[in-house]
Amino acid sequence: MKLDIFSEIQKRDCDANGGFPQLFQESLEQAKAAEAAGFECWWEVEHHCTPDFSYSSCPEMMLQAILTATTTLRVGHAGILAPFEINHPLRAAERVAMLDQISGGRVEVGLAKSGGKEWETFGVTEQQAISDLAEATSLLAQAWTKNPFSWDSDRWQVGERDVQPKVLQSPHPPMWHTCSSPGSFVKAGELGVGVLGTTLFAPINSVAEMLKGYRTAIADCDQPAASFINNQAGIFTFVHARKSEKEAINSGAPRSALWYVSSAPRVFKVPREIFYQAIRSQTDPRSNPALSTTALTTEETPDTSDVTDENPVVALMKREFAGEEISNEEIYETIRHIDSIIIGDVASCRRKMEKFRDIGVDRLMCLVQMGEVPHGEVLETIKVIGSDLLPDFAL
Repeated sequence: MKLDIFSEIQKRDCDANGGFPQLFQESLEQAKAAEAAGFECWWEVEHHCTPDFSYSSCPEMMLQAILTATTTLRVGHAGILAPFEINHPLRAAERVAMLDQISGGRVEVGLAKSGGKEWETFGVTEQQAISDLAEATSLLAQAWTKNPFSWDSDRWQVGERDVQPKVLQSPHPPMWHTCSSPGSFVKAGELGVGVLGTTLFAPINSVAEMLKGYRTAIADCDQPAASFINNQAGIFTFVHARKSEKEAINSGAPRSALWYVSSAPRVFKVPREIFYQAIRSQTDPRSNPALSTTALTTEETPDTSDVTDENPVVALMKREFAGEEISNEEIYETIRHIDSIIIGDVASCRRKMEKFRDIGVDRLMCLVQMGEVPHGEVLETIKVIGSDLLPDFAL
C-alpha cells in the first residue's frame, strides 16, 4: 500500500491566520516535506465557493507550483469536476496534458461529479452530472490519444481537431473517479477506472463492502472508458501520527477532524443526515430520495434539543453543529475507537493503517492539513509518518 497526501488547501479562519499567501506557501512547504518523507503522490480537490473548507478553486495552478518545487512527487486531481458547465472536458484534457508534459509524466487524473452547492452555482442537475462524468472519462482519453480527434454526442459535437500537446505518459495518465457511495464504486469498476473514496468517520467495514463491489465490477470490465483498466483503490482519511498520544491530541487534529465532517454539509448545502447515516454504517443513505446530494433549498439549522445519539460520533457532530466547544481530549476519546480515523501515536496509527491495507486499499491518502492544525504540526506528522510508518507499507 502506497501512502499519499490528500489536500483541500484548507485552513480554518484563514483570514485571521495569515491569509492566502501564507496558506499557499505552507501548502508548498508541505508538498516538499512529503516528497522528502517518501510519499508517492499529492492529491488535490477542486471546489468552488467553499470558504474555510477548501481554497482549491484552481487546482492545476497549485499542482504546477508543486511540480516545479519537486522532482519525484506525483500529483493527482481528486478530482476535476466533470460537469461540462464547470469544466469543458476538452479544456480539462488540454490542462492535464500541459501538466503531464511539464512534469515529466508525474500526473494522475481523477474526475468527480461534484454536488450540492456547486451544482447550484453552475446550473447543473444531478442526472446531467452523472452522465457528464462517464462521457468526460472517454472524451479525455480520446483527446489525449487520437489525432485527429472528433466527438459526436448529444452533449457536444465537434469535427476533426488536432488537440495539442498530447500527454507524455503512454497511452495517458491513470484515470480515477472520486466516489462516496456503493453505486458510484460499482460504476467506477464498470468503466475500468481507479476509485478514490473516503471514510468521513464511517467505519472501515463500510469501505470494505464498497471495495468488494468495485473489485467485482472491474473484474468484469472488458471495454474500459479510458485506454486501459486502472484497477486501483485509493481512500482518504484523517491522519495525524506522532511519537506520543499526547502530542497527537495537542496538535488540534481531533477537533479539526470533527470540524471537517461537521462543516461539510453546511459548506455544500446537503443534508447532514447523509453523514449521520454513513457514520452509523447504513449502507447507502443516498438511495433515499429525501437525502439527495442536490443543494438544499433552505439552510439546515441546529436543534439544540437534539444533541444526543446512540452513535457517540453522531452525538459529537450534533453538539458541534449546535455551537458547543468540545475539547480535543473529549473528541479523541470518542474517535480513537473508530478504526478508519488515524490519529494517535505511531503504534496505534500503524494498526489502523494495516486495516486499510488488509481490505485491499492500494493508496492511503492522508489528510494532514486540516482545520486548525498549525503548519508546524503538519510538517511534524509528515516527518513522523515518513520515518516511522511509510517504510512498513513500501512495496
